[in-house]
Amino acid sequence: MTESFHRSGEYENPYEGQQQAPVNPEWPPPPAYAPAHAPHPKKRGRGPLALLAAVAIVAAAIGGGTAYGIQELTGNDTVASSSTSTNVVPSSQKGTVSGVAKAVSPSIVEISADSNAGSSTGSGVIITGDGEIITNNHVISGASQIKVTTNDGKSYSAKVVGTDSKKDLALIKLENAAGLKAATLGDSAGVQVGDEVVAIGSPEGLSGTVTSGIISALDRDVTVSTDESQGQQQGQQGGEWPFEFGGREFNGDTGSNTTTYKALQTDASLNPGNSGGALIDMNGNIIGINSAMYSAAGASSSAAAGSVGLGFSIPINTVKADLAKLRAGSTD
Repeated sequence: MTESFHRSGEYENPYEGQQQAPVNPEWPPPPAYAPAHAPHPKKRGRGPLALLAAVAIVAAAIGGGTAYGIQELTGNDTVASSSTSTNVVPSSQKGTVSGVAKAVSPSIVEISADSNAGSSTGSGVIITGDGEIITNNHVISGASQIKVTTNDGKSYSAKVVGTDSKKDLALIKLENAAGLKAATLGDSAGVQVGDEVVAIGSPEGLSGTVTSGIISALDRDVTVSTDESQGQQQGQQGGEWPFEFGGREFNGDTGSNTTTYKALQTDASLNPGNSGGALIDMNGNIIGINSAMYSAAGASSSAAAGSVGLGFSIPINTVKADLAKLRAGSTD
């Protein structure tokens, strides 16, 4: 706090020893002696000030939607979270894809997961300065070793903290990391069809790839596998993650054990390797974790390969609601 307080005895009467008429004749003159047990001026003044400061902290927390900020107000593991649209992008570049890319790219990483079946590549979003990263469960499912490369080219080993296969989410933690740029988690409840968005990830291992588009639809029912074996098959298939939507299967068989979640649909170009990356609003807030995309990469015709503008993202409010569970070491 920048406010300063005087200690007892520091206040001086500039008119001591002089005859001064009161400013208002109706006011009674001060007593000639201090009343017994008079309240200490410091204690009397600090009560309201302390209360005001506490209210200011609570108001700031509520205004920022920082349910996680209240949980951890200080330290590198504080999650930057907002219930409104925080302007992460500088005002001079607000509303531009280049502005969003410059502001958020340092918070997006490439994830390489090795398993007995091979290796696969995905993406992740840094949520704390000491290296907590949100990604898809299917990106790291079945992995025996996880390597993470940040936007500036630094490489880290990572360990799984918690997983939630029913929401296709996972929390991993970098080893010996500090001073990373955490992304700001926005509010997916305020997203509307037609909103412009930016996607950042590592499609086909091309780290830091930026694409843009719009929100095509809300609350799409997307079905994905919860089998660890599917994650291993992903390595064999080059990163194509099977999912079901609208009664149809995409990118292969999802298996017998599946889960369905509500997703944001976007036409921003997504390809294998974008899984776990960020879907971002034009102010630089993360509004979703990219999780499923139709890919024709396995088609017989090379002309059919590539993104077809059919991608899905887990709403960030789902992520925030699941974060405490993931941090507690869930293995669902």
